[in-house]
Amino acid sequence: MTSPSAVREISKMSSVSVVIPCYNYGHFLEQAVASVLDDQGDLDVRVLIIDDASPDGSGEVARAIAAREARVEAIVHTTNIGHLATYNEGLLGWAEGDYSVLLSADDRVTPGALKRSSELLDAHPEVGFAYGNVLWFQDGESLPRPRTRRAQWSIWDGRVWLERRFRHGRSGINSPEVVVRTSLQKAVGGYDPRLPHLGDTQMWLRMAARADVGYLRGVDQAYYRRHPHNMSAAYTPLMTLQDDVLAFESVLEECGDRLEDPAHLSDLIRRKVAWEALLTAARAYDHGRTEDTPVEELMAFAVDCWPRARSLPIYRTLQLRRAIGARAMPYLRPLLLPAVVARKAESWWLGLPAMRPLLSAATWARSR
Repeated sequence: MTSPSAVREISKMSSVSVVIPCYNYGHFLEQAVASVLDDQGDLDVRVLIIDDASPDGSGEVARAIAAREARVEAIVHTTNIGHLATYNEGLLGWAEGDYSVLLSADDRVTPGALKRSSELLDAHPEVGFAYGNVLWFQDGESLPRPRTRRAQWSIWDGRVWLERRFRHGRSGINSPEVVVRTSLQKAVGGYDPRLPHLGDTQMWLRMAARADVGYLRGVDQAYYRRHPHNMSAAYTPLMTLQDDVLAFESVLEECGDRLEDPAHLSDLIRRKVAWEALLTAARAYDHGRTEDTPVEELMAFAVDCWPRARSLPIYRTLQLRRAIGARAMPYLRPLLLPAVVARKAESWWLGLPAMRPLLSAATWARSR
């Protein structure tokens, strides 16, 4: 018989719903599932594997795992519905835990990652999601050793965190390292079908417009696997930049009434994306890749995205390279500053003004 004290302990246990979408990644499933069920402390973890009609037998692997592990369920689609619809099926239709995790079948979480994030979210009900550092590794190589002790917390005002993301044009998140408060996920809704590549970036921004953001410092929270079939490999730089604008601007359309100055945020992201487009074109000259880089399209996109793009130093850097020409650049390159210097200058411009409000708004929690 369970003792009263044990019942009280069980009642305090946080619950985590882990959704693992899978398409032709059945050979990774065992590792992904084991990472969320093993070495995660006293959490009530439940897993749903959703195979999206994989032709490689991944569905049978999912069913086999669910048959032997009571904490795992499996859904196998007979028709492919796409990865975003699969995400929404699991997160909105199935997840019932206090917290939710979306874990690609080719990624993993580190030992104790779910417990560390749950502790932060338990202690700070104003925080909508928590994340930490990700370790990247090449498929077929050994996993790097993760840092799993002495986590400290940073709690950021969601709107301050969001503005910094607009300033940098990146969410700074890969995805497997995030643990979300399920009630917030349900309130925000599902992934946007217009953004098959950057739906996750848009999701974190939508959440930050509604809640604060937690970060676990000094620890590694997940592994991100690099291999030729990563979805990002199918996108050209121009396609990614176009999606960047859509992802960030769509957040302003949806959440503008929650933000102090949407016009300022729009200007920040458009300036940043225009800069990136021009930098990509300039680096094509530096690396002899003008034949396979759409330089003219990138320039036109930059000016259309942010009409003041011609005033940027990187625009003059690019114009100089165009005047020299692709054939002469290899000979004159030693006499010119590389385009990457422009990236460092941009990082300096972006970083200094943004750090002050970020640091003033941060709450540094005690070491855990």
